Amino acid sequence: MSFFTDLAHQYIDGEWRPGKGSWDIIDFNPYSGEKLASITVATADEVDQAYRAAEAAQQAWGETNPYARRLVLERALRIVEERESEIGDAIVAELGGTRLKAAFELHLAKEFLRESVHLALRPTGQILPSPTEGKENRVYRVPVGVVGVISPFNFPFLLSLKSVAPALALGNGVVLKPHQNTPICGGTLVAKVFEEAGLPAGLLNVVVTDIAEIGDALLEHPIPQVISFTGSDKVGRHVATVCAANLKHAVLELGGNSAFIVLDDADLDYAVDAAVFSRYVHQGQVCMAANRILVDRAVEKEFTEKFVAKVASLRVGDPADPETQIGPLINSSQAEAISSLVEQTVEAGATALLHGGTEGNLVSPSVLTGLAADSPVLSQEIFGPVALIVPFDGEEEAVRIANDTPYGLSGAVHTGNIERGVRVGQRIHTGMIHINDGTVHDEPVVPFGGEKSSGLGRLNGDSMIEAFTTQKWISVQHGRSQFPF
Repeated sequence: MSFFTDLAHQYIDGEWRPGKGSWDIIDFNPYSGEKLASITVATADEVDQAYRAAEAAQQAWGETNPYARRLVLERALRIVEERESEIGDAIVAELGGTRLKAAFELHLAKEFLRESVHLALRPTGQILPSPTEGKENRVYRVPVGVVGVISPFNFPFLLSLKSVAPALALGNGVVLKPHQNTPICGGTLVAKVFEEAGLPAGLLNVVVTDIAEIGDALLEHPIPQVISFTGSDKVGRHVATVCAANLKHAVLELGGNSAFIVLDDADLDYAVDAAVFSRYVHQGQVCMAANRILVDRAVEKEFTEKFVAKVASLRVGDPADPETQIGPLINSSQAEAISSLVEQTVEAGATALLHGGTEGNLVSPSVLTGLAADSPVLSQEIFGPVALIVPFDGEEEAVRIANDTPYGLSGAVHTGNIERGVRVGQRIHTGMIHINDGTVHDEPVVPFGGEKSSGLGRLNGDSMIEAFTTQKWISVQHGRSQFPF
């Protein structure tokens, strides 16, 4: 596929070139097993070259009129709009996203690019009073300099753009490392879009590599002042530790174990629709996915019957088929891990209302119930098409169960009384929660992020300014200060 082979390079200092590592990352279609591309990994020396290119280009870019920076973002948006069909095909091929998922990812990617266009003009300064006579205190918002971005495999195009575009809009240089399972959609495709949009060479660099080759070079390098990481909490803890040791700011968007709460006065048909989407969108490979479906015992039987019937009707198969709702997991390791998790949970005493089989990387949906309160599966993130139904008695127990997890990313509460839902939502220890809706949401101007093991910091809207700029105090003495000696 020429689309993939044309982009199967490193992108450093405005040049497309092969990596100099000793081994190749092979990019596979997770459904068909077709080899899409082969990319020789970048070395630690090439990571250094990428950061130095970004640093060299950033000074002039940071001083560029933000209206001029905005034009580059506008052109990038137009390119994505013009090539939407081609990019959608790439998402289907490289990460096994269904047509619906590809359209969902592209819609959000365009929305975030639109917000980045406006973000270029948003930073403002202040003049603050001083107790010293004749002194003027000016506080400027300035770019942090260079940002390192590490993106995941599940929404690679969106989640790379989500940090890259704002960082560039705000005057920074960027080095992007995509996940090795999605090096094109999460990496070099983003570089190609900005290259064609006229971004000056060196400002955005993409290194396709792996920790086995470069160790912590991407994190420890002295040039980047901010690392934006999206991925698992296990890796996120390591990123946070290395950043702290090197006095860097880490923005971490990590895993989740979201609770979808169905109260006794909920619209059950609507709650079923929302819950099925929240659990099974992109095969459950979403950090915001509803891992745990908590249902009041008063409506448990009716909800469960309708939920299982709807899940059983989901079509599993080729993600390129517009009728497919469940495509493959990203690789065989993930497929095997999810299958083993279901088997172990059933062997431990859970009841499988649906017990999905595995064929290649296709894993059919499972629905489990009858879980012991201390079942390990209830406290972990499940990155696959497995739903856990947990009954509760009343709001107090729902809140207790929902909070009984090390994570705190998203959630939902379904009820016939909106203010009741808000009251319950306020008691859930999570960064985001949605009343009478799904758990999987992201919007350009709302603060997106988690509590506890689900991350540090926020992205989107004004949070982007906090993440990718810093404050600089310049004082001006219009008179003469008095010194004690």
